[in-house]
Amino acid sequence: MSRASRGVHIGPPRLKIAIQAIVWLAKSGNMISSAMIASQVDSHATFIRRVMQSLNNAGIVESKGGREGGYFLRKSSAEITIGDIYEAISSVSNDAEIKVDCDCGEAGEQLDVEQFDVELEKILQEAELKTIEYLRSYTIAQLMDRVQFL
Repeated sequence: MSRASRGVHIGPPRLKIAIQAIVWLAKSGNMISSAMIASQVDSHATFIRRVMQSLNNAGIVESKGGREGGYFLRKSSAEITIGDIYEAISSVSNDAEIKVDCDCGEAGEQLDVEQFDVELEKILQEAELKTIEYLRSYTIAQLMDRVQFL
């Protein structure tokens, strides 16, 4: 299977949904309910509300409660970068840490797990910063110019 056909998975799983939701909000230019966003991005309204809460906390969208409520963009699509959305979603998506004990070395040879975790975390943080920097070079408006709406 080629790399292109598998898809690329960068960032938390909800990132793609968040970007799609922002695109639909930008396309509509109006307030949209979580149920309508969910139907547009093929998800559940409850999940969308959690995603939108992260985007609201980051100042990307605004929400209005009540029966006639929904979400709308706080900024134009030309001012919102994919990096902004990545950061908003990543700030709350830290899944539970998985701790694996491994005695994988030969006798007398063990990995300093604490040091390993610190050094790997530094590398991963640098990779994330570079990813965000790159994603900030694309706005929602630019993405919308590259896709067709059916």
